[in-house]
Amino acid sequence: MTNIAELGEARRAQALAAPESATLSPPTLRELAEADGVRFILAVFVDLNGKPCAKLVPTAAADQLEAGALGFAGFAAGLIGQQPQDPDLIAIPDLTSYVPIPFVKEGLGIVHCDPHVNGEPWPYAPRVILKNAISDLARRNLQAKVGAEVEYFLVHRDDAGAISTADRRDDGARTCYDARGVTRMYDHLTAVSDAMNSLGWGNYANDHEDAAGQFEQNFAYDDALITADRVVTLRYLISVLAEQRGMTATFMPKPFANRAGSGLHFHLSLWADDAPVFPDDRDRRGLGLSPTAYAFIGGILAHASGLQAFLAPSVNSYKRRGASTSASGATWSPKKATYGGNDRTHFIRVPDEKRIELRAGDGSANPYLAIAATISAGLDGLDQAIDPGDPCGPGESRATSAVLPQTLLHAVEALRRDRVLLDSFGIEHPVGEYFAQAKEDEFLTWHNTVTDWEINSYLTAY
Repeated sequence: MTNIAELGEARRAQALAAPESATLSPPTLRELAEADGVRFILAVFVDLNGKPCAKLVPTAAADQLEAGALGFAGFAAGLIGQQPQDPDLIAIPDLTSYVPIPFVKEGLGIVHCDPHVNGEPWPYAPRVILKNAISDLARRNLQAKVGAEVEYFLVHRDDAGAISTADRRDDGARTCYDARGVTRMYDHLTAVSDAMNSLGWGNYANDHEDAAGQFEQNFAYDDALITADRVVTLRYLISVLAEQRGMTATFMPKPFANRAGSGLHFHLSLWADDAPVFPDDRDRRGLGLSPTAYAFIGGILAHASGLQAFLAPSVNSYKRRGASTSASGATWSPKKATYGGNDRTHFIRVPDEKRIELRAGDGSANPYLAIAATISAGLDGLDQAIDPGDPCGPGESRATSAVLPQTLLHAVEALRRDRVLLDSFGIEHPVGEYFAQAKEDEFLTWHNTVTDWEINSYLTAY
C-alpha cells in the first residue's frame, strides 16, 4: 500500500513551519490536496460530546474553506455552546492535520478545524479548549506527549434494535488475545492497521480485548493535539471501515451488561527542551519518577472525582464503572483514585519511569476535553506541589483514596465543586458550567425513562 505520509511531504513541511528566509509562501490546502489527487475534503470538528461534524468540500473550493467562508449552524451541530439565533461557527482548517484517506473513498481527504465566531476561536469548541491547555503548559516551558488506547466492539443490530457480536463464533467468557477471533476479523483489523500506517501513525498492535466482540488497535504517542486529532480520525475510520463490511463499530462504554466495557486509556508524559521530565533515578519511592511527576500525579488524583465528568461523560459510563465483575472475571475499571506501579487496577498506573497511564477514561470520552482537563488537574498539582503519597501496592488503596463517582450525576456534582477544573475551561465564557448542566440534563433524561428493569421489578410488586 502506498505510504500516504510520504506524498507531498515537502509541501506539508512548509505548512508546519516557514523559515524567515523563505521566499515562497506555505502551500495552501488546495495545493496540498491537489498534490495528493484529493477531490473532496472532509472539514471536521467535534462538539463537546465528541460527535464528529463535517462538511464535504470540493478541493476546488478549498481556498474558500481556508479563507473562513464555511459556516455551520452551531446549535444544529450539537453541544457546542450555541442557540439557534447565534452567528455561524466558521470552521478554520488546521493544515498540519490534513491527510488524504483514499482507503475510505478514493479522492477523499480530511482536515481538522477550529471553530471561530466573529473572527475569534470559539471557547466552547473542544479543540480550542485543548489548545488553551497546551498553551498553559508552554508558559511553563512544558509540552505534553500523549498516547491513547482505543477500545471498541464490532456488533450487528437486528430489526428490533437488539445487538449481538458481529462474529457469531466470538462468544466465549475469556476471549482476550484470542488468536482465532483476531484471524476471523483479519480483513477489518488489517484494513484499519494499513490505514493508520499509511498515515504515518505507527500502528504497532491489533488485538482482541477482554470481552467477546471487543478489539483494540494501537498507534504511537505524539504531541497532545496530534493524538487527540488521531483518536477522532481513528473512530471515524473504524466506524466507516466496519460499515463497509456490514458491521457496526461502537465505542459505547458498556454495550453488554455481562461483559467488560470499552476504555479509552491515556498515556501521558511531560517534556521540556525535547527531553522527558518524569524520569529520576534518585526516586526513593521505587517508581523512578521525579518530583515533577509526583506533583503532576498528585494533581490528577486530587481532582479525580471532577475529572470523571470528562473521562466518563455518559450515563452508560457508570454501568461500566459500577460493575462488580464481568464474564472474564474482571472489569478493568478503577473505582478509587489510587496510583501504583505496573498494576492495571489503579486509577493511575505507572508502567515505567517515562509516563503514566490514566485508566479511568472510557469509550464515550471526548479526547480533547479529557486530555485538557487532565493537564489542568496535573498543572494544579505542580502549582500546589501536591504530594500523592507513596504508591499503593497491587490492588491496594488507602482510607484517604477518593471513591470515584457512582453515576454521571455524582460526577457532575463533583465537577461543580471543583473550581480549578471549571475555571480552567474559561471564566469569561463558563464552558465548565455549561458542560456540567448539559450532563445533568442528560442524566435526568435517562432517569425519567421507564425501563424494562422497572417494569419487571415493580409492575406487580405492591
